[in-house]
Amino acid sequence: MNLPAEHPLVAGLTDQSRLVRAYRGERTDTVPVWFMRQAGRSLPEYRELRVATRMLDACLDPVLAAEITLQPVRRHGVDAGIFFSDIVVPLRLAGVDVDIVPGQGPVFRRAYGDAAGVAELTAIDPSMLDAAFAPITEAVRRTVAELNSLDNGSGTATPLIGFAGAPFTLAAYLAAGGPSKDHLEARALMHADPGAWAALMWWTAQVTGRFLGAQVLAGASAAQLFDSWAGSLSVADYERHTAPASRQALSFVHELGYEIAGVRRSVPIVHFGTGTGELLGAMREVGADVIGVDHRVPLDVAAGRVGAGVPLQGNLDPALLSAPVTVMDAAVRDVLARGTAAPGHVFNLGHGVPPGTDPAVLTRIVTVVHEDAAA
Repeated sequence: MNLPAEHPLVAGLTDQSRLVRAYRGERTDTVPVWFMRQAGRSLPEYRELRVATRMLDACLDPVLAAEITLQPVRRHGVDAGIFFSDIVVPLRLAGVDVDIVPGQGPVFRRAYGDAAGVAELTAIDPSMLDAAFAPITEAVRRTVAELNSLDNGSGTATPLIGFAGAPFTLAAYLAAGGPSKDHLEARALMHADPGAWAALMWWTAQVTGRFLGAQVLAGASAAQLFDSWAGSLSVADYERHTAPASRQALSFVHELGYEIAGVRRSVPIVHFGTGTGELLGAMREVGADVIGVDHRVPLDVAAGRVGAGVPLQGNLDPALLSAPVTVMDAAVRDVLARGTAAPGHVFNLGHGVPPGTDPAVLTRIVTVVHEDAAA
């Protein structure tokens, strides 16, 4: 399936951007940089905008979601925007009773960690979401319209990255009815009732894959699949019980492509998880073009684990955002140096921006990355 003619990749607005080229394994004038959770609580303008508005309500308000996505791009001069949303948004749109409770995270009306719960979920036809994504596609279009006019010094439009939660991470929340320390409920269902587990993973793959595909069709120039809790799995369990569903979710992006200057291209896909150092190679095999690496594994080590020719994203320890400037700057440059082991590198954190981060620190990192890489 071809992307629409007005899509930023097709129109040539973002195809040659630093981010997209790095995701294709190319080296650019400077290493591109963006931050997971760059849009959010670390910004005073975000806190002001979110007064009296619940998280999921903000995600489903196209004007609000677009503005929040754009705030860090304007402030920091990063090389990409990351769409402001949440991995449980498609669950809410599918009719699942879920809310994001401050200080806790996603909390569901009930847990779905048994056959009855899975049957209740899978009775919902995931295709109904295609019509329910209107506020998401409108928010993406609004965001992209402004990003197309923001040149951060690369001579191209600033691309938007779409994102979604991987099937296992969604299943971990659903099985427990909310956050879980060790995701035992999901892992127990996986082994105790393989049939129910397979049904749950098929359903979450359909739901989150459609969510990711909708963002790309609406204008996102890249896609990132977050498997936040996959680090709780062994390699064998990941490959057998999780990877097929992640592959299925990514198929909704893989089927989207475009042609430019006579060359057929696909939309770049990033796969990221926390605590997944032992899974990096397996995560690459689900169909990702780029592997996001958390702060636990140095990038040069990660390059050996994912195999030759795979671009990497990461991976400054978020704790260093509170360190003295000299310490942080040295750590940034160490990440950049280790990133040369991969054919392409996008600088990021090893996880999300902590809420109490001084925004000036992030702006400084962008400057250090761009200046160091250009030196």
